[in-house]
Amino acid sequence: MTIGEYSQIYRGKRVVNFQMGDTPAGGDVVYRLTQDYDSAESQRELLESFLSQVDPASLEALIIGAWSEAHDEGPQGYLDTLIERRAQLPALKALFIGDMTYEDCEISWIIQTSYNPLLAAFPQLQSLRIRGSTNLELQAFQHEALEELAIECGGLPSTIVDAIAGSTLPALNHLELWLGSDGYGFDGGLAPYQNLLGEIDPTRLRYLGLRDSEISDEVAAWVAQQPWLGSLRTLDLSLGTIGDVGAQALAESPYLGSIERIDLSHHYISPQWQEKLRALPCEVVLDDHEDEDDGERYVAVAE
Repeated sequence: MTIGEYSQIYRGKRVVNFQMGDTPAGGDVVYRLTQDYDSAESQRELLESFLSQVDPASLEALIIGAWSEAHDEGPQGYLDTLIERRAQLPALKALFIGDMTYEDCEISWIIQTSYNPLLAAFPQLQSLRIRGSTNLELQAFQHEALEELAIECGGLPSTIVDAIAGSTLPALNHLELWLGSDGYGFDGGLAPYQNLLGEIDPTRLRYLGLRDSEISDEVAAWVAQQPWLGSLRTLDLSLGTIGDVGAQALAESPYLGSIERIDLSHHYISPQWQEKLRALPCEVVLDDHEDEDDGERYVAVAE
């Protein structure tokens, strides 16, 4: 599976595209800035055109979609312009950088950049979602307002996980990381995630997503034995390779507590263990059952 659809709803609002030459549609929507592969305008020119036609002071959320030649350059022009115009964007609370499909650029090809300057420039930011991990840079940071951090990719380097573990994020309640496969950047095994959850106090998380993982069984077996598991509302292990080992660990966990939802979509779980999971006192999502291919399991999103 690859990412074949754009976000239609973001932060509870309808998403509307904005390209060079467009007039903003108006209304209570979130705009997605998007370029064609060979667009003539720069990232800066498109963003400045957009900001000249809306009220920047009222802008609460913004999506950066496909940018020209995303496999060769990152979104630095957008980020630099946002940083320069930050005084005009006091209400900006949510950013999604990289909302593009495989037709624009495969997820493992998306070039990213450093996000510490952006985070420092927007202390009011509550949500940051990033798609793509090639050239992604992040050092440990402090941010008082950030509630949601999500990184979607085909393979997440352990350096990024370590940076999050070293950060001070007192408001964080939604953490979503796509581990991916070792062919596309995943390099850390389980240990970096054990360290991460040990450092950030997971009892304050409402949502924990360790998604798209080729070690889903190992992740599930470890999470199932953590006393903080029941303090979550949602555990999301979807898009990965979980099978009966992980299913049994979760089904027999003594720490489910008041968890409301476990998402295991895209799985390799047998009918017998699916039945046992469905008997748990919470919602268990088991969509998209997969069959092994010559004994091999694959994550849903890699290249």
